[in-house]
Amino acid sequence: MSTGEQPIIIKRIKKGGHGGHHGGAWKVAYADFVTAMMAFFLLMWLINTTSPEQKRGIADYFAPASVSETTSGAGGILNGTALGDDGAKGAGSADIIESKAPESRNPNDGDKSEASKAQAADAANDPLREAQQRQEEASFASAAQSLRQALQDMPELAELSKNILVDVTPEGLRIQLVDQEGRSMFNEGQTQPNDRAKLLLRAVSKVINQLPNRISLYGHTSMSSNGARAEGDWALSAARADASRRILQGAGVDPDRIYQVSGKAASEPLYPDDPTLPGNRRLAIVLLREAPVLPPDHGL
Repeated sequence: MSTGEQPIIIKRIKKGGHGGHHGGAWKVAYADFVTAMMAFFLLMWLINTTSPEQKRGIADYFAPASVSETTSGAGGILNGTALGDDGAKGAGSADIIESKAPESRNPNDGDKSEASKAQAADAANDPLREAQQRQEEASFASAAQSLRQALQDMPELAELSKNILVDVTPEGLRIQLVDQEGRSMFNEGQTQPNDRAKLLLRAVSKVINQLPNRISLYGHTSMSSNGARAEGDWALSAARADASRRILQGAGVDPDRIYQVSGKAASEPLYPDDPTLPGNRRLAIVLLREAPVLPPDHGL
């Protein structure tokens, strides 16, 4: 370079101020804002469309499993006690003292608890009772039909079918051997069934043996023509029921199934409007309804 030439100077000017390019950071922030708003409106929509049960299930799903059920420290690891200055477990606060103290109980609480248990047991046994009742009704209907069929199939019993009444009572299936005019089941003043009554009792025993139910036998008499009740009718009706029991057992009925044998004299007439009718003299054989078998812990 010669001494007469001036040097060429190039100036680089850096532009300042706010006129420059800021990049894409604002786009990221805006996208986050839009995403958050979309998530918020989606949450509001879900809250309005879900049922209370679904909300409770969602809350239980996200609830932490280790949260203490109490607001005190008794539900935590230290069980309400504090660490002393020496680093050992201290005596604790009033919370733990109260938790160790016996609870004051109302004397009636025990009765309420027992009543609640009894109600719960009854509610649990209701389906069992209903099922057994339906089964008993079906068994009774089948037994009644079998007895009617047996009377039709046996010529010697066909004419005696009018002497038998079969119905279902709250006590159970009742089979009654009823006196008809000129066709009595017992001779007058006698305790032993006559021949026609023995035929009917043996036919009834075949039906009885088809079911496991316990049996009650009741003897009934009628009032005299003048409307008076004989004092000896109580013993007479009871003796007739007991004689019928022996015939049933002789026909194969298990003696252990006999639950009750009693005489009712004329206290329960079949025809209350006319207690003197021969139809009031009868023998009632009842297949008792059986209570359902309860669980071993019932009532404990």
